[in-house]
Amino acid sequence: MNKYLVEVCCGSAEDALQAALGGADRVELCSNLFQGGLTPTLGSVKAVRENSSITLNAMIRPREGGFHYSKTELLVARRDMEAFLEFGVDGLVGGFLNEDGTIDVETTEKFVRLAGDVPVTFHRAIDVVPDWKKAIDQLADIGVKRILTSGLAPNVLLGLDTVKAMVEYAGDRLIIMPGAGITPETADKVAEYTGCKEMHVYFTKTYSDNSTVNNRAIFYGSALYPSETDYPVIDAAQIKHITRK
Repeated sequence: MNKYLVEVCCGSAEDALQAALGGADRVELCSNLFQGGLTPTLGSVKAVRENSSITLNAMIRPREGGFHYSKTELLVARRDMEAFLEFGVDGLVGGFLNEDGTIDVETTEKFVRLAGDVPVTFHRAIDVVPDWKKAIDQLADIGVKRILTSGLAPNVLLGLDTVKAMVEYAGDRLIIMPGAGITPETADKVAEYTGCKEMHVYFTKTYSDNSTVNNRAIFYGSALYPSETDYPVIDAAQIKHITRK
């Protein structure tokens, strides 16, 4: 049996259902993973809840490009939270920073209070703070349940020493959950080295939708053009590799 809980990052309801088939313990449901994950649609949250009993955490991130939000963006975040809580999500995920990259304690505390008994995860906004120990202290005092982190590095494998230090520093106050760049082959090694009890993964395979091939001059993205035919979906087989279910 695994010694760590497996959370799967999901960009769609289909992803979440595939993660459940793979034996995932929990999913983090987002949209727009190309830009780090934004708030999912209410429809996708409802679709997962109607078709699976898997523990469902929903991302609250109203836009890409950082974590210091305007009043309007914070209102959008609040309304999304209220809708997701109404439809029975098991957890909420978010991150709020000041302009200098420090934790926005006031906004985060409001977020946690609104969530009530639903646990809150602070996402990888933690990886750009100037003082991670102070950030952990602040988030623990507020009542945040866990922190998702790559150890302040581009991926976990480059930040293992920091993740390990964060796990030790946080102790029993909150959960430090490594994520970013973990593979089925490295998952056990990451858990063993860092001492983490939970892990955030994203294992996919590629599918093709050829409905756009009639006009290859068309792109629906912006300056960085993704494929208009290929799209990733969570690979249940790879999830089973680490869940052993």
